[in-house]
This record gives sequence, structure tokens and C-alpha cells, in this order.
Amino acid sequence: MINLTAIQLAEIVLGQVIGDSGFTIRNVITDSRVPVSGNGSMFIALVGPNHNGHEFIGELYNIRNIKAYLVEKGEVDYTNYPNATFVEVDDTLQALQKLAAYHRNRFVYPVIGITGSNGKTIVKEWLNQLLFSEYQIVRSPRSYNSQVGVPLSVLQMDNHFDLAIFEAGISKPGEMVKLQPIIDPTIGIFTNIGMPHQENFDDIDEKVNEKLKLFREVKTLIYCKDHAVIDAVVQDNTLLADNQLLTWGQNKESKVQIMSVKREAGKTLVHVHYNNHEHTITIPFTDAASFENAMHCVATMLLLGYSLQDIDTRLQRLQPVAMRLELKEGINDCSVINDSYNSDLGSLAIAIDFLMQQKQHERHVVILSDILESGYAPEQLYSKVAQMLEDKGVDLLIGIGPEISRYDYAFEIEAEFYSSTHEFLLDLKRKEIRDAAILVKGSRKFHFEQISAALERKVHRTTLEINLNAIAHNLNYYRSLLNPGVKVMAMVKAFSYGSGSYEIANLLQFQRVDYLGVAYTDEGVSLREAGISLPIVVLNPSFGTYELMVEFNLEPEIYNITGLKEFINVLNRVGVSSYGIHIKIDSGMHRLGFTPDQLDELIAILKSTNSVRVKSIFSHLAASDEPHHDQFTKCQIETFQKACNVLSDVLGYQPIRHILNTGGIERYPEAQFEMVRLGIGLYGISPTHGDKLMPISTLRSKVIQVKQIKPGDTVGYSRKGIVDTPTTVVTIPVGYADGLSRMLGNGNYSMMLNGTLVPTIGNISMDTCTLNANGVEVKEGDEVIVFGNKPTITDMAKAMGTIPYEVLTSISQRVKRVYFQE
Repeated sequence: MINLTAIQLAEIVLGQVIGDSGFTIRNVITDSRVPVSGNGSMFIALVGPNHNGHEFIGELYNIRNIKAYLVEKGEVDYTNYPNATFVEVDDTLQALQKLAAYHRNRFVYPVIGITGSNGKTIVKEWLNQLLFSEYQIVRSPRSYNSQVGVPLSVLQMDNHFDLAIFEAGISKPGEMVKLQPIIDPTIGIFTNIGMPHQENFDDIDEKVNEKLKLFREVKTLIYCKDHAVIDAVVQDNTLLADNQLLTWGQNKESKVQIMSVKREAGKTLVHVHYNNHEHTITIPFTDAASFENAMHCVATMLLLGYSLQDIDTRLQRLQPVAMRLELKEGINDCSVINDSYNSDLGSLAIAIDFLMQQKQHERHVVILSDILESGYAPEQLYSKVAQMLEDKGVDLLIGIGPEISRYDYAFEIEAEFYSSTHEFLLDLKRKEIRDAAILVKGSRKFHFEQISAALERKVHRTTLEINLNAIAHNLNYYRSLLNPGVKVMAMVKAFSYGSGSYEIANLLQFQRVDYLGVAYTDEGVSLREAGISLPIVVLNPSFGTYELMVEFNLEPEIYNITGLKEFINVLNRVGVSSYGIHIKIDSGMHRLGFTPDQLDELIAILKSTNSVRVKSIFSHLAASDEPHHDQFTKCQIETFQKACNVLSDVLGYQPIRHILNTGGIERYPEAQFEMVRLGIGLYGISPTHGDKLMPISTLRSKVIQVKQIKPGDTVGYSRKGIVDTPTTVVTIPVGYADGLSRMLGNGNYSMMLNGTLVPTIGNISMDTCTLNANGVEVKEGDEVIVFGNKPTITDMAKAMGTIPYEVLTSISQRVKRVYFQE
């Protein structure tokens, strides 16, 4: 808690108070979408390229009862909020950073600052695992390392802790100098350097120098001397003396010298020499990234005074760090969010926010274990947990463990308690949780993966993973291409291009898109039943479903006279007026829509009724992403604009206009009008801007059998897979009934198996396919990537002679969708 009065905060951030200068601010929030108690909370209205926090003050004041705000000059009419307190500044982000820097200086305990291209979060979490028995540690929640995330992390500091660990990331020059006084680390860790965000730096040296600015006042900087670029820049840097450097590596000048490395049976044996002592330490991982991350932890622990022998003992208990929340379909019409690897207050808050986004269920349940590494006394800890659950609107807590059960009296919401995971699982057999969103959140020792497995709906072993962070990234990328005020209609038709229905719509609603677009009425009804309240346009409304559309507040595309008359008749029967419709203009695609010579008849009907109101006028480009059709596209835009002018003049008002799809957004900024429709680009696919997007989908399967076959043998139906040498054949449970085209068989496509692309062999069957795995070490249960980062969905589309749209929308509903958020 920051515990400052409004006037004290104003003095810190160089602002002015409007309202009650004595109002006590206990904590701050920057995301208006996240549930929080209004008591003592201040909302900081940040302004970014794609958002303006001031737009949400009315909702927070009137509905959420937030009474304190940090705002920018000229953005708010204070007379609308007579009972609120405002602190007015020139720049709210700078003010947040000043506040965090002030708060950091309230505490004198050590602070470890971590930066680098990769490994920051893993090193932070592993240090917490290794040091928690001696230190009460406050640390960044997950990967809060941005210009906003760092100050929010530092504002968690209080006197209950005696060690802080924060990570910092930058994407362009000038950012780290703002983060340095906020973290002000006493110990620095520079993990490594790589290519992420390199486009904003002249060269690698510039990026290293920028990141080094975090460490300008550290007592000790830890890094790997084997990273030649980092070492060279550090050695040239005049800010740090040699006695401030603790280097490690195989380089003989390293202070923590690695004498030998041996990998065996899932672990890495590292013989280390430090300060005239030698010892072989065991890292319980074999991959290069984990080795590097662990060695940063080793060097840090040596600096803190731990012996090599003690470090060795602790390292062997290291556990993998869960970097994501997984949303899966559960039994009894539930949705299950699996975060069953660690439990602390910061990650609990993030996980509950994700839980509360799941509007498809009215009931929200948290299954929570004892929290083992909080830094708080138990009674205070569980009082904080109880307040968090209540503030965020959780309906039921199921607490598991002796500690949380001991403090059951702290929880005022509905709650049940069990002494162990085993006791809960026994009770689960007779207990039914139905139609709820369930968060499974536990410390690793409680083995909550057993609970997650018991609650998940069982389907076959092929899964389509959907990266929700990637969808948000792609949405924000396209928002960055738009002029201020241009709205976004996100297309979620066809099961969100095969990616999901309410799961994607929930995310888009949370990201505050303006409209959703579906193809058919039943798609819109399903979204309404799942709690989606955004305006929804039905692009292919059918006769006979208009009453249903009105019942569920769905807005139809109107593309012909017959449809318009029928919809007006329905509205007259049910007694509804001024109902929103969307008029489609045929500007040249000649699929659906009013042609210019039909406008007079359209206008006559619109003028004769008050049953409908035209919300938008739109059209569809036929070849927006194909340069050789640019002249045709420009003619379409011109035809559309003329039709809009005619309609607007007659209507006496200007409906929203939209003609740009994904390709149009990328190539025709002059035609953005008031709204654009974002489709395939949202899902990570673009022929021209693909390098700016993140792929959202990974189709995974498992090897279910391995066979060795002889020369002359054949594989699959029609004996198409003929081998002429001894061949390793593996079978995976994915076939054409799952959406894997038969065109991909017989070596026409390759999948990733244990780091190697291996071709198909033989025909694709209905439920399985076979791969030629010669030269690859493989066993049953090994994972196969059908498409993802490599091979990509575009690679598969090329092999099929089609477009990625078809691949995405062809993945069968029997393939389990797993949604995850980093």
C-alpha cells in the first residue's frame, strides 16, 4: 500500500489537487477493466497510442465507486464528478513513474534488477524458489517489465519484505533511463542479448548500452563473460569498476569459472571454481537456456554468501516455471483455468482477472492451495486473499491445505476447506460443480495438476492451442495503423476462424473492440448466452430468424429489398422502433449488397418507416491485398463513398462507414472512414504484414506408436507408402476427420518431431496419419507439431494449394482447443 493523501501524492508527482486533498490513497490501478474495490483506490488514466484511460472515468465513478483519479490537464470535466478527488498532471505515465520512484526510496533492503533479451522471468522466479526460506521476497508479477509494469511492480514494496526482485524490458532507446530510478537496483543481472526489438536500435552495441543504464548505480553486476558483446560493452563502460562485476562462464577470466559441463539423464553437471573453492553442482535441466538461467542464479547466491555445496542442494529442487494460464473445456459445462504450478499474491491477482473475463459462466470459482512464499504473516496473508476474492467478485472459494483452512474465518464469501488435495478429490466424486468458470491455482507441492485433470473434459490427444496474448498483440498492431477515433469490428464468424467462440469474444470484449461480426444468427445467440454484451452484427441473416435477432439484440446486415421489408414487418409485429441495421453496398464484388441503381428504392423504404435506424453503411473489397487490382479497389472505394453520401443526405445523419478488411487496413489508410473490419489479421495471418504479427495457433499431437518396417513394406491405405530401406514409422492421432487434408499425405507435408521436420508417409486416414521418422530418436508419447512456429499454417496451406483461412476453419470441433495467456 502506498498510503498517501491526495495532496502528498500531488507534491510527489508535481500535480494539482481538485477535490478532497486529504483523501487517503492506498493503492493505484491502471486498467479500468479489472475488478477492484473502490475504497482507497486511485485510477491512473494513462494515454497510449490505442487507448485513453480518461474515457472510462464515468464508468469507474458511477458503477465501480472509484473516487480518486490521476488525470492529465484538459481531459476531464470535473463538474461531472462532484464527489471525486482528482490529481491533475501534464503526463500521467510520467507521474506514475515518479510515484514509483518515490515509493522505492522508502525502503533500504536489497533490490535485484534483471534485464536482458531472454530469461528475465525465469531467473526471477528461480531466485524466489532458491531464496524464499531466508528472505521475504517481493517480485514482479509474471513478466511485468514495461514502462507501466515496472512501476506497478515496485509499488508492491512494503516493510513486510526484505528482498525485492524486479525485471525490466525495453523496446527502444530512452526507456531504460526512466526505469532505472524506479527499480534502483543494488544488484544487477544482465541475462543475455539477442534480436527481439532490434529494429528500434542501430546495432547490438546500442541495445546493450541502453540496457546497461539500469545498472549505473548497482553495487554488483552479474553477467556471463562468454557473451562477448555484453562483456566488451561492459568493459568499455566507465560507470562500473572491476570490483563491481561478478562474471561467470568458461572464459578463464570469469570470477565464477565453469571448469566442465556434462549432460546426462535429464540433468547438467557443472564443475565450478569460485574464490578458491571448487564443487560440481547439478542443474535439473539439460537445455541451454535453463543452464544459463540457473548459472545466473548460482552467481547471485554466491554473491549473497551461500556456499557451492548449499547452492547444489537447492538447485536440485528447482521446478519449471509455468509461464502461462491455460483455459480448457471442463466437465459439467464448466471452463477450467489451470495455473497449478505456483501461488503468490501477484500471480493470484492476474489469474483471477483472467477468470473474471470468462463471461460465459455466471459463477466463478477459485480452488486455491496454501500460499507458501508470500512474505506475510499467515493471518495477514489470508485476510489479503479474502479481500482480493471479494473485491474481484469471486463466488466460491475452495481452499486446500492446513494453513488456508486454519484461517477460514477470514473469508466472507462462500467457501469450503479441505486439508489436502486427496481429501478434495475424494469429495469431488460426490460433489458436482456445474456451469462455472473454475481457476485451479496452487503451489506445486499440492499437486493440483491432479485436480485440473479431474475437472477437464477428456478428448483425444490432438489439441489446437490458441495464444490469447498473440490475438491481443495482433489487435493492437492493427489499431496502431488506424487514425484516432476509428472503430474496430472484429470478425468472429465461423467459430472465430476455427479458433473458438466465446473464448475469443471474451478477450475481444475485454480489449474493448467496438463491434463483433458473425455470419449467422445462431452464432450471435451463442455469444449472447455466453455473456457477450458488445454490439454484434449478423452478416448473413436468414428469414425466420429475425425475431430471434430482436430477442437477443443482434443487428442484421441488410443487403436486399426483400430482407429489409421482412425485417421491418417483424419489427412492426413485435412493436420495436429505431432498431439498428447495417446497409451493405455492392461496390463491385457482386456477391451481396445494394447496387447503386437500387438506392432509390432503398431510400424510399427507409424514409417511410421509423422501425429501423441505419447504424452503418458498408461494403466489401474484392482484392484489397493484391496490388495488381489496385485500380479496381480504388473504384470500389469511390463507388462506396458516393453511395454513402447519397444515403447520408437523405437520412439526415451520418451512419458509421466501413469498407476495409485486413488487407485494406494495411494498404488503404485513406479509406478507414469511421470503422474497419479486422478478420484474418487478428488471427496472425497477412501476406504483407506477417512479420509484424504473432501466430496464434499451434496444432499439437502425440506419437501413439513407433514401428520399424522392412524394405518392400507399405504404409497406409492403397499401399501408397512404399519403403525401400529400413524405416521408422510413427503414427499420430490426427486425420482428415480432424481437418488434416488427404492432400498432405505421401510426403507432401512435414511435421516437427523432436526438433526435426519429418515427412508424411502413406495416405492420411480418417483418424490418424503416419510419418517417416528415420534418423530421429522417438518414443511413444513424444510431441508432434502439425503446424505452429515451424511448420507454419501458411506452410500447410501452400502444401494444400489453398489459403490459411481454409486451414484454420477446417480444424474439426472434436480437436480440443486450449487457450493460454502468458
